[in-house]
Amino acid sequence: MEKINCLDLKGQHEQIKKEIFDAFERVYEKTAFSGGPFVEEFEKHFCNYIGANYAVGVSNGTIALHMAMLALNIGVGDEVIVPANTFIATAWGVSHANATPVFVDCDKDTWQLDVSKIEAAITPKTKAIIGVHLYGQPFDVDAVLALCKKHNLYLIEDAAQAQGARYNGKTVGVFGEMACYSFYPGKNLGACGEAGGLTTNNEKYFKHLQSLRNHGSVVRYYHDEIGYNYRMGGLEGASLTVKLKYLENWNNRRREIAFRYQKEIVNPKIKMQSKPSYSDGIYHLFVVTTENKDAFVKHLVDNSINAAYHYPVPCHLQKAYQHLKYKLGDFPNSEYLASHCVSLPMYAELTDEQVNHVITIINQYNG
Repeated sequence: MEKINCLDLKGQHEQIKKEIFDAFERVYEKTAFSGGPFVEEFEKHFCNYIGANYAVGVSNGTIALHMAMLALNIGVGDEVIVPANTFIATAWGVSHANATPVFVDCDKDTWQLDVSKIEAAITPKTKAIIGVHLYGQPFDVDAVLALCKKHNLYLIEDAAQAQGARYNGKTVGVFGEMACYSFYPGKNLGACGEAGGLTTNNEKYFKHLQSLRNHGSVVRYYHDEIGYNYRMGGLEGASLTVKLKYLENWNNRRREIAFRYQKEIVNPKIKMQSKPSYSDGIYHLFVVTTENKDAFVKHLVDNSINAAYHYPVPCHLQKAYQHLKYKLGDFPNSEYLASHCVSLPMYAELTDEQVNHVITIINQYNG
C-alpha cells in the first residue's frame, strides 16, 4: 500500500481548487490583499457558524491569543493559568503580553486541563484561565467557568484545534470572554496561508480587538494606543470563506474515522483519549499512547503508516520557560503523555481502505 501520512492536505485542496482560485481572482480584481471586504465576509460567516456576536480575523492563532490578553488588560505582574499539555502557542500569548503563564497538569484520561488542580495554582496575581479544546475535544467548560466565577477570573477559550466542536450540544467559542482560533493550513478549517481569529459576544472587546490589529487605529492615521499590524490577508479570508461551506462535512467524516478507531482498535497496548458525555469533538488530531512509543512508530512505518507527535515536550519543560523553575515530575500526567503519545492518520480524505489498513496494523502490534 502507498504510504499513509498523518496529514495530507492535497486531497482537500484538489476538491475545491477551482472555487479557491475563483475566490483569489475576486481578491485580485479588487486588490484587497490586507484586511478589507474578503476578511469581513469571512468574519460574518464565521460568526454565524460559531453562534457568536462578533469575529475578528487576524494573521495567526498565536497573535489571537496575544490580542486576547491585551484586550483584557493582562500584562506585567499578572498570571494566567495554562495547561501544561498544549501546543506552546497557548503560553506564548501570555508571555507576549509580558504576563506569566502558570502551568497546571492535565487529567490522566481526558488529557485536558485537570480542573481539580486549578485552585491550588490560583494566586492574587491570577487574572484568567485559558482552557484549551485540545485535539478538537472540548474541555469541561462548566467546571472551569465555575472556578472563574468563584475567583473573579476571565475565561479564554483556546479553540485553535476545535472549529465546530460542541460542548453539551453548543458550538465552542461562545463560553468565555473570547475564543481564539488558528486557521493554520493543517487545521480542520485552514487558510491558504497563515491566519487566525477571535470570537466574542462583547462589543467592547470586539472594537478594541479591531483597533489593536490595525496599529491602534479606528480612524486612518489617528492612533489611540500602541497597536500592531495583525491583520488577516484578503487571500486568506477568501479561502476560508470557501472552506467554511465544507467544514461540517469534513468534521463529520473525521468523526466517522475516529469512531471506527475507537470501536475497532482493540489492541490492549493502545490507550485512547477518553470522551466525556459533554464532548462532541471534531478530531483535529487522533492521539493515542503506548508504553514503547518508538517500537510502535517503527511498526507503523514498516507498514506504510506515518505517525506524528503532539506534543513530545510539555510546556513547563521547554527551554524557553526554564526561568519559571519548573522541573521534571511537577506535572506527571502531562509528562507521561508527552513521552508516550502518537498521533494516528486523521483527515477527512482518508479512504475506508486506508482506515482499514491503519486499524489492522495497529491491532497486529505486539511490542
